[in-house]
Amino acid sequence: MSASVALPRPARLNPMDLVRAGLTGVVGRPARAVLSALGIGIGVAAMVAVLGISAASQAKLADQLNALGTNLLKVRAGNTLFGAKSKLPVNAVDMAKRIGPVQVATGTGEVPDCAVYRSDLADPRATGGITVLAAKVDLPGTVGASLAAGQWLNAATSKYPAVVLGAKSAQQLGIDHPGAQVYLGKQWFTVVGILAEVPLAPELDRAALVGWDVAGARLGFDGHPTTVYERSTEKSVDAVRAVLGQSVNPEHPEEVAVSRPSDALQAQLAAKSTFLTMFLGLGAVALLVGGVGVANTMVISVLERRSEIGLRRALGAGRGQVRLQFLTEAVLLSGLGGLFGVLLGLAVSIGYALSNDWPAVLPLPAIAAGVGASMLIGTVAGWFPASRAARLPPNAALAAG
Repeated sequence: MSASVALPRPARLNPMDLVRAGLTGVVGRPARAVLSALGIGIGVAAMVAVLGISAASQAKLADQLNALGTNLLKVRAGNTLFGAKSKLPVNAVDMAKRIGPVQVATGTGEVPDCAVYRSDLADPRATGGITVLAAKVDLPGTVGASLAAGQWLNAATSKYPAVVLGAKSAQQLGIDHPGAQVYLGKQWFTVVGILAEVPLAPELDRAALVGWDVAGARLGFDGHPTTVYERSTEKSVDAVRAVLGQSVNPEHPEEVAVSRPSDALQAQLAAKSTFLTMFLGLGAVALLVGGVGVANTMVISVLERRSEIGLRRALGAGRGQVRLQFLTEAVLLSGLGGLFGVLLGLAVSIGYALSNDWPAVLPLPAIAAGVGASMLIGTVAGWFPASRAARLPPNAALAAG
C-alpha cells in the first residue's frame, strides 16, 4: 500500500504583494484603466461637490442668521372683515415699544398714489414697481440694513426732499451713487443714500424711503404706519409675538399680521436640504454607472489574461490567490477613481464657494463617504470577474492563451 504524497500548500500573498499585483494589472492597460476610473471619479466628484457647495451655502446662511439675529418681528396691516385694506393706528410704533421685553421698534408707512421716476418726462405708467415709504430714522438699526453708498436719513434730512433708495430700486432707476435727482411725487428729491439688500426686510429693496416728516408735509402721508418692526430678547420672541398684534392695534387685533422674517431664511435652509437629496441621488446613479464600467473592464481583463491565470495556477497559485489578485485590482481601480473624484469635487466646491464669497467648507463626511463608496463599488463590481478568474482550470486557461 503506497503512502499518499501531500501536495504543497500555496504560499500566502502578503498585502503588499497583492497591491503590487493589482497595480501591475492597472498600469499595464493605462487607457482602459483611466476610462474606467473616470466613471467612478465623476460620480464621486458630483457627490463631494454637491455636499461641499451645500455645506458652504448653509454655512453662509447660518452666519447671516447669526449676524442678523432671529429676534426681529414684523407687523403688517392686513384686511378688514369686508376685504378692505386696514390701517394700523398712528401710534402703533409707540404701542409696540411699551411691551416689556421689546428693545427697539420702528416703522414704515406706504405713501399712496406716489411713484418714482428717473425724469419728469418718463412715462407715468412705467413705475417699475417701486413703492414710496415714509421711514423712521432708526429703521436701519432695527432691521439690520446697511448702506451700499451714501448715508441714511437723519433728523435734518428727514424734513427735506431727500430719499434713500433700496438696492433694486436703485438698479431700476439706473442710480449707483448719491447726489442724483429723482422725480418723486411730482417733485424733485435728492438721493442721499442707497441701501444694500436687506435679507430680513426684502420689501425695502424695491422701495424709495423718505423722511416721516417730509412725507406728511409734501406727499400727503397720513401718518399711519403700514409695517412695524421690533426687536426683543431672543428668549421672549414667542411671548412678544403672542401679544404684539393686540398691542399695536387694540381695537382690531384680527386685522394685523405678525411674522418672523428670519423664518424665511430658515426655510431656505430646509429647501437646500431637499435639493441636496435630489443631487445626491444623481451622483449615486453616476457612481453606479461607473461601477458597471469597472465590472465590464475587469471581465474583459480576465478574458485577455487567461494564459497568465493558467500559468499562475500551474505554478501553484490557489483559487483564493487568483480571486484576491483580481479583486484587489478592481478595488484599486475604483479607489483611484474615487480619490480623483474627491479632489475634483473639492476643487469645484471650494472654487464655487470662493466665487460667491461663501466660507469654504471641507465636507469631511463626504470625503470619507466618497472614497469608501468607490472602494465598495469596486469590491462589488470586481467580485464576479475575480470569481470567474479563480474558477478557470489551469489546463483550459493555458490552452486558451
